[in-house]
Amino acid sequence: MKLRIILTAVLTVIIFLVGVPVAAVALKGGLGGISWTEGFKGVSFANKVETPETIEVLRCESGKREKADFEDYVARVVASEMPANFEEEALKAQSVAARTFAMAKIETKSPICDSTHCQVYKTEEELINCHPDGWENEGWKKVKKACRATEGELLYYDGKLVMQPLFFSSSGGQTENSEDVFVSAVPYLISVSSPYEEKATHRDEETVMTVKEFASKVRKAFPEKDFGTIKAGNIKILSRTAGGRVDKMKVGDATLKGTEVRSALGLSSALFTLSFKEGTGWRGSADANTKIVFVSNGSGHGVGMSQYGADGMAREGADYREILKHYYSGTEIY
Repeated sequence: MKLRIILTAVLTVIIFLVGVPVAAVALKGGLGGISWTEGFKGVSFANKVETPETIEVLRCESGKREKADFEDYVARVVASEMPANFEEEALKAQSVAARTFAMAKIETKSPICDSTHCQVYKTEEELINCHPDGWENEGWKKVKKACRATEGELLYYDGKLVMQPLFFSSSGGQTENSEDVFVSAVPYLISVSSPYEEKATHRDEETVMTVKEFASKVRKAFPEKDFGTIKAGNIKILSRTAGGRVDKMKVGDATLKGTEVRSALGLSSALFTLSFKEGTGWRGSADANTKIVFVSNGSGHGVGMSQYGADGMAREGADYREILKHYYSGTEIY
């Protein structure tokens, strides 16, 4: 009995000694509101990234660097990248992705510009000037409210800051594995469904050109390749990615990636089909006037978060955390 009492007392002391510093750290807000038990999921105090007060942005047109308040920068990116009439939860999701993108650049000491090379950024004055009258009293206020609601929040994967929070306009129904579009596989950038894109632009876009025009475009884009004679009979899709986009395509005697064809032709997406309009000698002949019909769906590279998909999810009742976790698989928001 005495031994049991002694053991209980010792255990109580140990719990007290361990528990006090843990509680003290949690009360200081070292993880921005994350509890100690949540910390065991992978995010440690050492890995938590603090956002700066200001950021420098390279303005591509002038070549000059401009300093901006960091959270103001995030709001301006969101207003530049996503329509203000999107659902507020979609705007919140975009704000976390934009903030994370900026922090990834800062962490790697990489310059951040105002173009699509990084993420589009306009000053408040530029935003107001490129929108209809009254936008600053409605759309701009809505964007700023959404961004304030997520202030300081970033995406993490396996306890570390997400370094590639990619996003794009619309997917056509399915996003892509990163390795199918870019160089390497990224665990949180995997192909997922994106079913709520009914309001998306760039749906069933038809692009028509002759075989001669097509041949001219691909030869110009890839002068180093030996295409031989390009004709209707040797233009065909060979394979598709997990997300349904064109992976490989035969063009004459050469093989091109779907992304290369998309770029050469100026298509909105590599999610396309092709067919031929019958004409004299269209079956495999060198008839340069045979027409090729490309029908594409979606807009952008297709990796990461679909912006129209995010808006659709929000309309279906999803909050910004659910949206982000859907498009960036296995991530957490802190």
